[in-house]
Amino acid sequence: MNNRKKELENNIEICSQKLVRAEKLISGLGGEKDRWTEAARLLGIRYTDLTGDVLLSSGTVAYLGAFTVDYRLECQKQWQVLCKEKHIPCSNDFSLSNTLGDPVKIRAWQIAGLPIDSFSIDNGIIVSNSRRWALMIDPQRQANKWIKNMEKANKLSVIKLSDTNYVRILENAIQFGTPVLLENIGEELDAFIEPILLKLTFKQQGVEYMRLGENIIEYSRDFKFYMTTRLRNPHYFPEVAVKVCLLNFMITPLGLQDQLLGIVAAKEKPELEEKKNKLIIESAANKKQLKEIEDKILEVLSKSEGNILEDETAIKVLSSSKELSEEISEKQEIASVTEMQIDATRMGYKPVAVHSATLFFCISDLANIEPMYQYSLIWFINLYIQSIANSKKSDDLKERIENIIEHFTVSIYNNVCRSLFEKDKLLFSLLLTIGIMKGEDKIDDEVWRFLLTGGVALDNPYLNPAPEWLTDKSWAEIVRASNLKNLHGLMDHIRENVLKWKMIYDSAKPHEEAFPGIWKTLVGLDRMIILRCLRPDKIIPATQDFITENMGRTYIEPPTFDLAGSYNDSNCCAPLIFVLSPGADPMAGEVKKKDFKLKSTISLGQGQGPIAAKMICQAIIDGTWVVLQNCHLATSWMPALEKICEEMIVPENTHEKFRLWLTSYPSEKFPVSILQNGIKMTNEPPKGVRANLLRSYLNDPVSDPAFFTSCQKQEMWQKLLFGLCFFHALVQERKNFGPLGWNIPYEFNESDLRISMRQIQMFLNEYEEIPFEALTYLTGECNYGGRVTDDKDRRLLLSLLSIVYNKDIEQEKYKLSPGDDYYIPPHGPYQSYIDYLRSLPIATHPEVFGLHENADITKDNQETNQLFSGVLLTLPRQVGGGGKSPQETVEDLARDILSKLPNDFNLEAVMKKYPVLYEESMNTVLRQELIRFNRWGGLFSLTLQKLNGAKMFVFMISTSFRQLQAFYNKLLLQMLFESRFKIT
Repeated sequence: MNNRKKELENNIEICSQKLVRAEKLISGLGGEKDRWTEAARLLGIRYTDLTGDVLLSSGTVAYLGAFTVDYRLECQKQWQVLCKEKHIPCSNDFSLSNTLGDPVKIRAWQIAGLPIDSFSIDNGIIVSNSRRWALMIDPQRQANKWIKNMEKANKLSVIKLSDTNYVRILENAIQFGTPVLLENIGEELDAFIEPILLKLTFKQQGVEYMRLGENIIEYSRDFKFYMTTRLRNPHYFPEVAVKVCLLNFMITPLGLQDQLLGIVAAKEKPELEEKKNKLIIESAANKKQLKEIEDKILEVLSKSEGNILEDETAIKVLSSSKELSEEISEKQEIASVTEMQIDATRMGYKPVAVHSATLFFCISDLANIEPMYQYSLIWFINLYIQSIANSKKSDDLKERIENIIEHFTVSIYNNVCRSLFEKDKLLFSLLLTIGIMKGEDKIDDEVWRFLLTGGVALDNPYLNPAPEWLTDKSWAEIVRASNLKNLHGLMDHIRENVLKWKMIYDSAKPHEEAFPGIWKTLVGLDRMIILRCLRPDKIIPATQDFITENMGRTYIEPPTFDLAGSYNDSNCCAPLIFVLSPGADPMAGEVKKKDFKLKSTISLGQGQGPIAAKMICQAIIDGTWVVLQNCHLATSWMPALEKICEEMIVPENTHEKFRLWLTSYPSEKFPVSILQNGIKMTNEPPKGVRANLLRSYLNDPVSDPAFFTSCQKQEMWQKLLFGLCFFHALVQERKNFGPLGWNIPYEFNESDLRISMRQIQMFLNEYEEIPFEALTYLTGECNYGGRVTDDKDRRLLLSLLSIVYNKDIEQEKYKLSPGDDYYIPPHGPYQSYIDYLRSLPIATHPEVFGLHENADITKDNQETNQLFSGVLLTLPRQVGGGGKSPQETVEDLARDILSKLPNDFNLEAVMKKYPVLYEESMNTVLRQELIRFNRWGGLFSLTLQKLNGAKMFVFMISTSFRQLQAFYNKLLLQMLFESRFKIT
């Protein structure tokens, strides 16, 4: 409470000084008083509102630093309402910057790198006014950059807790009063810095001291302490949070847009951007000078006694100040006009900045899906600069903007996709599409939320018109969808046209069918909602169509794994990171097959860390490569690896040919800084036969012309090679069908394919006739069959292989499956095979695998649920638009459950009707179950009542309303199950 009181007193003192200064200025105006009547009135209003404004400012500084911009504004609005109710005067347009901000200081902060948006400015004000040292949540390193530039002239020391000499640096800074920035802290703080955080000082003989560990050192009041963390969503315990000023420094869309606009303007119009930067600095200097003049005038006015016109010194000071002020004002006016002209030219490129900022926030949300999906702002800006340089030039501004946007979007898609697992590539494409369309105001948030969740309700009062084919779940979603603006009347139309809608339900490709009646004109998300209700298994192809219509086919065809491309994008200081999945072994065939300078490979584990560190130290000097495998097994050594990457692997100390390769399964302990600065890759089998075949043909060894044409029997070699790649795609894709595909899931990989290719090549070169039996045995029993443990699976494997390894393959356009899509293409050059593969359908029909057309329903439903669940993880906590907020949804759901809870059973009546007798032992069980049932009911009622009253709590847990519903539904089912007896 003492800290809060001190903060409040400090803020009131700042505002009081401003008010006194303004009052003195008004009193010294003399004959011009009439001219300033309106100004005086406004100042009077500000004076009246000062109490409430300072109260709101103090609350914001003390409590709201850690929250997002939306939550801060929400709290401030609620506090304003409370002030009005308590008759505390406050401004209707309250803002922290108007109350506690100093325009001159704010401009200096912005020159030092603070983003220009109001959220970032408020953060700067909180840092400068808080009594506690700031701990800034800074994943994009915006605060880090700002602090370093701002305190550079004050001899800033930058330290980390992992530094060996950080204690000595801190002690020196405290003694000499220099600022310190503590970077990259985790969720726990070193106990050594606790006296600094709590400012535990004491005075001895008039000198202020602080005890740090065993040392007592002199404490300088000029000392400043800043802390930053790269963690996106850290969880600090209360004992940490009360010692620091937690501050959310996540970048905002407006702040990022301004940065990106500055970059594109600097690249496209460098002379204008340079001129604008000079004007900003000049403007800041002018405003600072005006502020000094103002302070000087106020000082003269406050010291003057009697009639000011008789004070010769005061008149001289005022006259000279007036001349200087007018001169500066004229300069400022000219600069303002020039700046407006420059801004008009800059703003022509604003669409590029807005679009690019949208892409960044689509990417930043991916970390909620997998901890390895981390991307830094520096990496993003480097790609942005490359796209500006490499995109097609044009003198027409509109065309040039379109070229930059198109090039950068494709570049982001390709670079991010190579680091995503297959399950998340379509999800990322959908997020990009929706994000861009939201920026163009083409997405209704209520419709988008409904597509992902199906709405929320406990029961459905409308009778299902076709229970024989339409499930109750689907009908309930249709009823809820009818409340949406564009789908009003859908429920009635389906009830009146059941047979027409059944045709859509029974269709093999419902996403391509025209809907009955007026619904045939539906497009986009509205159409996908109907498809979700009737045939959720076809959401994936519908999503692909939606992305193709709005973004292009490029965004549903992820690039194949390209090790050479990833290597070309790397440098000596950027680690290359393989994110592993089950069965993947990139080291087996991807890195070792290249003529690379692999000096050392080590699998991390207990005791291997120091050995790995020595290898890296030597390789940095020699310019060789080091591979550290299974980093997820050495989580305790990861901080040491992070320190090596940040301090040792730096351009001035590292050989340009050095490379550090890392492999790891997804792990939350993997250092964020390495993930953000490194080049991440996944090496999973792609989804679909088409993508699998393309990967086989676009990667080594098939893509190597020497290997592709190396066999003596060229025609048969290429037919068998294509057939083997098709077989490889089949056996990998069948595992997606669960037990229908394989009784036991097997991890077939690229090494099986490569050895089988070389065996075909060897047998064709050494034998006149093709030994199909030998090839079948080696491929089916050894290479692939060596992994198979189930007899039926082995039989299936050999059956699939017999499609390829037989004499009929010599026929022209030999069919590999029913239908006309999949066959052995005619003998021709390498490019002809690539062209044929690109013409294949993206989605593979189950009959290609020898399965029934309904075999993929379960698989497709799982993929749909996985897609929607992944997207939901990336959504913000609170929605905008016209839909209900999660808080309102939870409250409605809680009230709905509460109204449906049954009354407690009358145990006395039950005991009379079913007494506990030796002959009726189950009556004892009945009594126990009813007691338990009543307890559950009481618990439900109590928690639901508390939930309805805890509005702020509901707001904080708003993202969990689906889990809440599932929890209560589960308990209700458990209650019904445990009662076991029907009692009326």
